[in-house]
Amino acid sequence: MSEPSLSHIDANGNAAMVDVSDKQITKRTATAQSIVVLGNEIMQHLAGNEIPTKKGPVFQTAIIAGTMAAKKTWDLIPLCHPLALENCKITITINEMNEVVIQCTTTITSKTGVEMEALTGASVAALTIYDMCKAMSHAIVIKETKLISKTGGKNDFTSK
Repeated sequence: MSEPSLSHIDANGNAAMVDVSDKQITKRTATAQSIVVLGNEIMQHLAGNEIPTKKGPVFQTAIIAGTMAAKKTWDLIPLCHPLALENCKITITINEMNEVVIQCTTTITSKTGVEMEALTGASVAALTIYDMCKAMSHAIVIKETKLISKTGGKNDFTSK
């Protein structure tokens, strides 16, 4: 079995954008997740499915910020291809451990995948929640960001 190679490194060991010109156009999706622990001091302000603040509704603002970031991933991650996303859906829920769970699903019909866009969307949504809640407490933890699944490329993936 051969060693996996890094797709963003050329034959000379230099950073390089992946050449997708020979790849097939397929419908590709990716879902990423970030978990934010706000703690009781902030969670006590939860009203329904939102935390209202003087800056505005925390979760709705995070959804907008995450969507904007997913669309700009190529501007933020140097070797990402510029993509015109066909869909970006961000959901924010509270799990049984009273943690904020952000899921970002991105979709495109293209020659390259959208997992970086999903990861960027979930990450920026988490950072936005931090920014909007930090006046109430700095004891906020962005616990994890991970890829949940991706489909439509050479290899599909689902986390365990």
